[in-house]
Amino acid sequence: MKTRFIGRQLKYLETTTSTQDIARELAGQGAAEGTAVIAGEQRSGRGRMGRTWLSPDGGLATSIILRPPLASVYLLPAITSVAVFRTLAKLGITAGIKWPNDVLIEGKKVCGILIENGLKAGEPVYSIVGIGINVNFDTVIYPEIADIATSLSVQLGHELAVGEVALRLYTELEDIYTRIGEPAYIIKEWSRHMVTIGQRVSADFYGNSIDGRAEGVNRQGNLVVRLADGSTKEIVAGDVTIANSNGGA
Repeated sequence: MKTRFIGRQLKYLETTTSTQDIARELAGQGAAEGTAVIAGEQRSGRGRMGRTWLSPDGGLATSIILRPPLASVYLLPAITSVAVFRTLAKLGITAGIKWPNDVLIEGKKVCGILIENGLKAGEPVYSIVGIGINVNFDTVIYPEIADIATSLSVQLGHELAVGEVALRLYTELEDIYTRIGEPAYIIKEWSRHMVTIGQRVSADFYGNSIDGRAEGVNRQGNLVVRLADGSTKEIVAGDVTIANSNGGA
């Protein structure tokens, strides 16, 4: 391990409900920044928007405790998804980011990211960055995700050491996280690898739904969508589906 703090304190569980839950407990007990939890299998993995995240044996399920400056918490989706993108690139896999932080290969989801914050007096005191990467399993045997998901082993034609993927991920995450004071750089890197930009999209947010063309992300990380009437709408948080793509999960 070549990192200075991410993954230096590591808790491994063969099986657990969710690495997010374990990391939250550790963070509440004052665990150091960079402490990571890895599980061989999650029984109750979860993703964004309250969805269930299928997390069988053979995948990488990890949660990392971070303590970013309050003003920079909004950068965590960009930081994490870029770290995953770079990890896959080092493995020889071309991927793309669907706003805000899903990682896709040829339109199919290979990684989900969930960021949860611990609050005190209404302000975050720690963030739990949960990352689930489909490493070694055949998605075809899971009918509920077969059409929308893929795995690293399917893409490469062979299995990988999950621990090696985790080490690469922690290295890439630390590298970009230490530049959290450079938001322009982070947003630029995020945008550069985002497959959403330039696409026709549907966005659901706060009970509303819009259709338009994704033009880019602004300095706050919001997705800017051009509507049919020529006006623009900024999507702060929500669910975005790319038209004619499997990447809407």
